[in-house]
Amino acid sequence: MTASFELVEGDITTLPIDAIVNAANERLAPGGGVCGAIHRAAGPKLAAACAAIGHCPTGEARITPGFDLPAKFVIHAVGPIWRGGTRGERDLLAGCYRHAIELARHHECRGIAFPAISTGIFGYPPEAAARVAVSTARAATANAAVPARVVFVCFGNDMTAIYRKQLG
Repeated sequence: MTASFELVEGDITTLPIDAIVNAANERLAPGGGVCGAIHRAAGPKLAAACAAIGHCPTGEARITPGFDLPAKFVIHAVGPIWRGGTRGERDLLAGCYRHAIELARHHECRGIAFPAISTGIFGYPPEAAARVAVSTARAATANAAVPARVVFVCFGNDMTAIYRKQLG
């Protein structure tokens, strides 16, 4: 069984899905962009849960409850800061997607939604990030029952067009 892949343009915090992925920082602290929006929508218990975890290395992910979100879980994935592509950025970004999918599988999440990890203030080129996201998610969900649904949630027409091209 292979997961279905979807593309949504909009707000990841409003999706009724088992798990949404937060583009987190290593301290798992509330930030700007997607991270800030998720923390605001989930309420203050999310920041407390993240503080209890304390840290997540780049390329990995951690999971918390979704609190006030429609999603049951938030998977906090720490993407790499773009430094020209010569410092393992691709492998670290792929690790985010693999770890998030592994956590979703472990928690029996039927669906998972991803933002465009590392493409905001971390500066990862959107086209390259979308290639890594889609190819890694496809490989990580091949022949697996869960997650059965993978959603890429994009903010804005430009990012949506980039992901649409990658999803074919």
